[in-house]
Order: sequence, then structure tokens, then C-alpha cells
Amino acid sequence: MMPIRDVVIFPHMMTPFVVGRESSVRALEEANATGKQIFLATQHDASIDEPRPDEIYSVGTVANIVQSLKQPDGNIKVLVEGVERGKVISVSDEDGFFRAVVKTSAFRIEGGPQLDALVSRVTTQFEQYVKLSQNLNYETMVAAIRPDDPGKLADTVGANLQLTIEEKQELLEIFDPIDRLTRVAEMLDIEIEKLQVDRTIQGRVKRQMERAQKEYYLNEKIKAIQKELGRGEKSEYDELKKKIETAGMPKDAFDKAMSELRRLENMPPMSAESTVSRNYLDWLLAVPWKKTSKEIRDLTFAKEVLESDHYGLEKIKDRILEFLAVRRLVEKPKGSILCFVGPPGVGKTSLGMSIAKATGREFVRLSLGGVRDEAEIRGHRRTYIGALPGQIIQMMKKAGTKNPVVMLDEIDKMSMDFRGDPSAALLEVLDPAQNTAFQDHYLDVEYDLSNVLFIATANVLHTIPGPLQDRMEVIRLSGYTELEKLEIAKRFLVPKQLEGNGLKTDQLEFEDDGLRALIHGYTREAGVRNLEREVGNVCRKVVRSVVMSLPLETVEEEPKPKKAKGKKKAEVVDIATKEASAAAVEVKTEFKKVSVTETNLTDLLGPAKFRDVVWDKKNEIGSTTGLAWTEVGGSILATEVSILEGRGKLTTTGKLGDVMQESAQAAMSYVRSRAHTLGLPRDFYRHIDIHVHVPEGAIPKDGPSAGITLATSISSALSKIPVKGNIAMTGEITLRGKVLAIGGLKEKLLAAHRYGITEAILPKENEKDLAEIPDVVKKEMKLHFVEHMDEVLKLALEREPDAVPPPAMDFTSKPVEDLRH
Repeated sequence: MMPIRDVVIFPHMMTPFVVGRESSVRALEEANATGKQIFLATQHDASIDEPRPDEIYSVGTVANIVQSLKQPDGNIKVLVEGVERGKVISVSDEDGFFRAVVKTSAFRIEGGPQLDALVSRVTTQFEQYVKLSQNLNYETMVAAIRPDDPGKLADTVGANLQLTIEEKQELLEIFDPIDRLTRVAEMLDIEIEKLQVDRTIQGRVKRQMERAQKEYYLNEKIKAIQKELGRGEKSEYDELKKKIETAGMPKDAFDKAMSELRRLENMPPMSAESTVSRNYLDWLLAVPWKKTSKEIRDLTFAKEVLESDHYGLEKIKDRILEFLAVRRLVEKPKGSILCFVGPPGVGKTSLGMSIAKATGREFVRLSLGGVRDEAEIRGHRRTYIGALPGQIIQMMKKAGTKNPVVMLDEIDKMSMDFRGDPSAALLEVLDPAQNTAFQDHYLDVEYDLSNVLFIATANVLHTIPGPLQDRMEVIRLSGYTELEKLEIAKRFLVPKQLEGNGLKTDQLEFEDDGLRALIHGYTREAGVRNLEREVGNVCRKVVRSVVMSLPLETVEEEPKPKKAKGKKKAEVVDIATKEASAAAVEVKTEFKKVSVTETNLTDLLGPAKFRDVVWDKKNEIGSTTGLAWTEVGGSILATEVSILEGRGKLTTTGKLGDVMQESAQAAMSYVRSRAHTLGLPRDFYRHIDIHVHVPEGAIPKDGPSAGITLATSISSALSKIPVKGNIAMTGEITLRGKVLAIGGLKEKLLAAHRYGITEAILPKENEKDLAEIPDVVKKEMKLHFVEHMDEVLKLALEREPDAVPPPAMDFTSKPVEDLRH
């Protein structure tokens, strides 16, 4: 018996191996001397040089020694042929080698359809295995298999499979040929599947290698061609690296860019991932990291710019000049976030452009109206297809500098949905304590926004979340007075429209009375947008008259003078051309200059769109003019009251809100409590109904500031004393008749002044707000500040009502319990 390592000898197989251990050499020599038969069994652990009997598998193969050859190094190369498998009964160690008593067993096989099918299956599988395997010769292996002997077939196939020592030993230990053949069939299935997977992977790897080799070859060829053309050997990656090094990025952004560049170099140029990396690097390089605009800190120049671009708005201009003054003294002040709140058309957006011009910064505008996705502010992550940075980073790229003026237009019109709340994302952008490290989802690096001057615009404040309002300095822009609109039209609107419509000052002129009539009769707004539109309408009417008055040949393109062969003919042609041009000039100068005045404005624009309701209003019973605030500026509010027969019911119409209906109830309670001062019986309300109506009925109205207006109308209707038509009022009323403060005083008084009202009744507590009222309004209007409703009635009614003494209330006949009740 001889133990062998790393090999399993199967019966009927010719196997060569080398014998080197001393005990094995002795056993081989003894076998050669006695009958050339030897029992070969595999040892458990191949690393053991002198294994014990229990470290050797008990099942092995009885083999014949076909050939042995002693080599110069003392080893013996031997070729053996397996005869049959056997199992060790006992082992003895004599003369330095093992002797074993081995039991062999012969199985008798009975043929049948199942065995034939199994043999056919194994034969077919082995042929398929040989075709897939690259280590076996197909013809040799097919010739070696013997389908007529199942046992020999199983041993032949098992010996040629790429199995582990343990798996081959398992096959050797199966003595039953049919069981052994069944196990071989199972192993063949597994090995064929492995070879198929290996072939698929190898094919894929081969294709990728071929593609990579092709790309490498083409890239090298392109480099050689560029070198021949003299374009140098500098690669695109070297240019990107140089741009990254000179971009002035902070350390974390620089490390991120270099890491991405290294990834890009290792990617195939045509892969989708390389496009994503390249776009990311392009965005990192496109954002300004160190470039800044040279800031203008000359206060005189800034003041001149602001005055030349806008009329009025003194408070805004003062704030901007204060900001510039701070910048002059402090090198690195914190960024300012301004919010201009006012009605449409008052110049909020154009004011931002003027600030950029006055400070010498770049100007970019971002419209936030209708934005409802948080990713619009912070961007999408790069994992999404087509991802881009947010609008903040895009605006910085557009500006090209670190310190632009960024206008966030219509910030009050943002909304939210399931994709997030963009106003919450703006909290980081507009917070000076946080925007030094603004992080966009796409760039994924910190970006400094502290040098940016953010200017937000809004029409109203109540739709802006409180935390966002807290981060901005709110500056209110109220509507313009008639004088301001007149000056704006003369300085800005008329010259702009004349230039835009191709007219000159000697063709069209606006008189002051014409502009006033235009403001009164064709516009009703806090700003000047509709005024500019109407001025444009007048200009177009005049342009049409100018064009219609020109002859046809002057409107068409003048023909070029033809070339004449002779000198005299050429002179004749030039003279004729000059005469025609002179005649055209004379025709053009024949157009009569148009002056727009109050009298001819109707001929140009048609009848007035608005009539002045206050001028037509007379003193009426139960009709009072109130003042209201709207999102587009102030307005007047007519209040009417009618007395009907009934049972004391108070009806309110005109689409009034809950607060305004409660104000009507409070006004009615006050009137009932003061019935004697109005000359009314104590139970006057028992037999009448009171109907309060506030035109226009389709417009929603709400708020407490109409309280004194409602009380005055009810008092006038009940006392039959008319209310003065030239007086307007606003104020909240309490049950005891006190007049409380209101908001929006400036807008309301501007509306009253715009409508031609000469007097206004206001709460005493609002007297402190007079500083914001333009001087022209205070000069032309008489303002009354009151604390109680009794003062309102004295000022608003034509005369004081005839008071009656209050009836005495007799409690003497009532029981004590009723008094307590």
C-alpha cells in the first residue's frame, strides 16, 4: 500500500505521478519485485509527509505498475493502471512501508431501459462537457468512453471532470455502478452550468477588452494626428486641471473637483457616467468663486443715479445710501436682504436695477411667481437624469461675479405641494448667518452667498411665511400722488414712449392739463403702469396720423441712384436725387405738431374710462364715503343704508366678510345706545328693518376699519340728516363709541386725494403716521383726528341731530330678585 497526494486513481485509468518519499519508494520497489500490484489510497492532508493509517482514506484502487523510471534526483516517475476499487481491512507497517489487507467487490449489472437512458444521458452530457471545456481533446475523450460498461463509463467520466479531491474520492467510494453513474450525471449538470457561465463572462470581458483596445487605439491615433497638425499634446484633462487650480475654490470644493477629475480620467470617454462627471465639473468651474465686481462707493454718484431713474421714493433712496455708507467704512459687512412691498407698477423691479447701477454690481432677476418645488432653489441631486443646480446657483453663474444684486421677484406668490416648500429653502439663502455655507444639492459643496445683495419684491406680506419675513428688512412702497404721477410721466414715461414709437418732441407734446386729465379719467391705480400704457396709446394715434400724411414714395425705400456712363449724366442723376430728398424733407416738415390737452384727449382716446364719483356726489341721507386698503393701493368705499318697515332685522349685502359684518353689528349697537342723542325713541328698532349695502357687490370686502363709516350711515338714515359729500372717513368702532387705529393710512389718503376728496376723518391714534403722508396731500386735504363717534357725527352730518332726554327708568315696583337678574 502506498499513500498518494493531490490525486485520486480511478479503475481502468492510466495515471502518471512521481514518487519521492522514502516509504513510498520502498513500497514501489517491493511491488515491482513481487508482482507489480500496489494499492493506492489518497491521504486526507497533502501537507503531511509521513501519514498514519487513520490519515489515509480507507477506499482506494488496486493498480498495476506499468512503468517506473528512476530519475537523477532520486525520485521515481511511475505510470500505473487502475484495476479495481478496494477497501482496506487492516494496515501494517513493515520494513518501512505499509502493507494492507484489501477487500474488493464485484457488482453484477442487469440491463434495462432505465439504465440505457442513464448511460445515454451521461454520454450526451460528457460530450457537451468536452465541447465546452478547453482542457480536453474531443476526439480522444469520445473514443475513450465505453457505453456498454456503466461502471467503466462512470469512472472514465469522473476521472476527467474538473472536480476537487473530496468530490473524486466520493465517487471512488461508491461501489454500485448505477449509483455511481447517477452521481456522475448530477455532477455533470453542475459542471456544464459552470462552464456556460464562464464562457458568457469570458465573452463579455473579451468584447469589453476589444472595445477598450479600439478606443485606446483611436485615442492614440487622434493624439498623433493632433501632433502632426501642430496642436500640441496638451489633453483635455490637463486643461480642466489647470482651470480647477486657477478657479479659486475653497479646499473642500477643490478636493471634490480633483476627485471627480480623476474619476473622469479613468472612465471610457463615450460612457454615460463620463458625461455626468463632465457636466458636474463644468458647473463647478462656471460658478464664480473669486471674481467680484469693483464696487462703487461714491455716495454722490449713487444719489445721482437714483434721482435720475426714479422720482420720489425718498425713504428707499435714503436706505440705499445708508447701505453704501456702511460699505465704505466696513470692509466686509454682512449681506443685506431688502424686501420692497407695494402695489403693482410703483417701480419695485426697476428700483433693484437702479441699485445695481448705483453700486456698480451685476444685476440678475429671478421670478418666484408660481414656484412650488423646493428643488428650484436647491437643485436636484446628480443621481437623477438631467439634474441641474437650483436657480440660485444658476443666477450666480449668469451674473459671473460673487457680489451681484439678485432680485427675487414676486416672493409672495410662491406656493407649495408634495415636492416641498420653496419658501423654507429660501430661509437658508436669506439668512446672513447661514448663507456663508449655502449647499446646493447638485454641486454638493458649500458656496458663499454672503457678498450677494438680495432684494425681494412683493405685493402683500401676509402670504409670506413669518420666518421668511423675519430675515428681510421690509420697506413699503405706497402709491404715487397725482403730482408724483405727473412728474413721472413728464420725466420718464413720455420720453420713453416717444422714442419707442419713433416720434420726436417737435411732433407730439403733452401739456400738463392733458396729463392730469389722462391720470384722472383713464387710470385708477397706485402705480403708473396703466398711465404708461395710455401714453403709448396716444403716441400710436399720432404715429398713424404722421404716416398717413406722408406721400407713398417717402414711406417706401428710396431707390439707389443709377450709374451713368458720362460725367454730365451722372451729375444730372445726383441733382435729381438731391431735389427729391429735399422735397421729401419739406413734406415731412409739413406735419403739424400735436399737443395733447384736456380738450382733445377725448378725440384721441375716446370717452373717459373713469368718472370722478366724488365730484358728482352730493350730500345724501344714509350714504357715506369710506376709505379702504387693497393689494393694489388704496380705494374709496361707498356705504349705503336704507330704512324699511320690519321687526328690527339688520341685513348686510355687498359680499362683506365676517369681520365687516361684526363691525356693522357693533355700529348698530352703538346707535341703539345713543338713540336719545339722535332724537330717536328708545324702541325705534322694533318696527323697522335696516339694510346696509356696500357697492360694488361682486368685490369681497372685509376688515374692521369701516366701523365709523357704517355707524355714520346708519345714524344719518335714522335721523334723516344728510352726510357731507366731500368728506371721507376710516376707523374701527367699539360698542362704547371709541374710534380705534387702523392700518394702511398712507394708501387710503392717497386714494382720497386721487378722487378729489377734501376732508378726511381719521382715528386720533393714527396722528403719529402723518410723517409718511406726502406734503401735497396734507396741504390740499383737511384732516380731522377723532377719539369718539360723537365727534365723527358732528363733523360728518350737515347739522347736529335734535337730541331728546333719555326716558327715566323706574325700578321701584320691581322685586329685588328681578333687579338682581
